[in-house]
Amino acid sequence: MNKDRLNMLRKIMELECSCIDLNLYLDMYPTDQNALMQYNTQAFQLMELKKQYGCMYGPLSNFGDAQSQYPFRWIEDPWPWEIEY
Repeated sequence: MNKDRLNMLRKIMELECSCIDLNLYLDMYPTDQNALMQYNTQAFQLMELKKQYGCMYGPLSNFGDAQSQYPFRWIEDPWPWEIEY
């Protein structure tokens, strides 16, 4: 697997983790405007990066994240969870 693809996957995982953390924080402090702004910024970055990844390497999940090119790329190896870092 090429280095650019691995770096993109790592960034996706970092953003997902950060969004989860901010979501949990906002569950407790829903009026924290700074945290909400951070969450929205990172959620947008995550959506864009997943879209970019899907266009370049195929979808990360089998539904809804990205359209697939012909031939259907979801079945290509390695599956996202099979990648060794």
